[in-house]
Amino acid sequence: MTRAAAAILCKDLRIELRTRESVPAMALFALTVYILLHFGLDRDTLDGDLASGVLWVTLLLATVLAVNRLFANEREDGALDGLLLAPVDRTAVYLAKAAALFLYLVLLELVAVPAFALLLLAPGLGGALPELLAVLLVADLGLAAIGALVAALAAETRVRELVVPLFLLPLLVPVIIAGASATEPLLAAPQEADGLGGWLAFLALYDTVFVLVSLAVFDFLLDD
Repeated sequence: MTRAAAAILCKDLRIELRTRESVPAMALFALTVYILLHFGLDRDTLDGDLASGVLWVTLLLATVLAVNRLFANEREDGALDGLLLAPVDRTAVYLAKAAALFLYLVLLELVAVPAFALLLLAPGLGGALPELLAVLLVADLGLAAIGALVAALAAETRVRELVVPLFLLPLLVPVIIAGASATEPLLAAPQEADGLGGWLAFLALYDTVFVLVSLAVFDFLLDD
């Protein structure tokens, strides 16, 4: 299963490197939001809960773009049927897609977080960067786990652009709330890591539950 998942992941990364369809679109969307807010808000900088909300809502909506494209190549080329007929564990497909989405989110944040700090953040990242990176990485696991499951659910539907946000956004609400709550004190002045451990534990638990649920139901989901 691990070898099959690695092969599918490498295929997806090669396609993304060649076509540049997902990550550039996500990054462009995030940069556009931050630039519009920088010039559109009647204030020079953001901090605290407002800054945290802007960061996480932007990342959430960028995730929707990536989830819509996650099975696009298999859907357009008819390759999904070939994957289902291949003598490999179908769970490998889920693991590969979740890993690809996780990497897309990490690449997005390498661009979006510095741009956010430069354009909108009052105190700057400063000493809060290690804690912020921890929150982002743990939240990315949840975004990827849920996103891959929803992408598979919507892969064969005709209204997938509607199905993806309809199912994805409610499932990601706990991740976004926990991420924003953990990030809020890091983006305030003075910066502090108030309650960070509790929110990270909640995110880790939520991620674990959805990974286990996804692994349990993915085979049946593709059969349907």
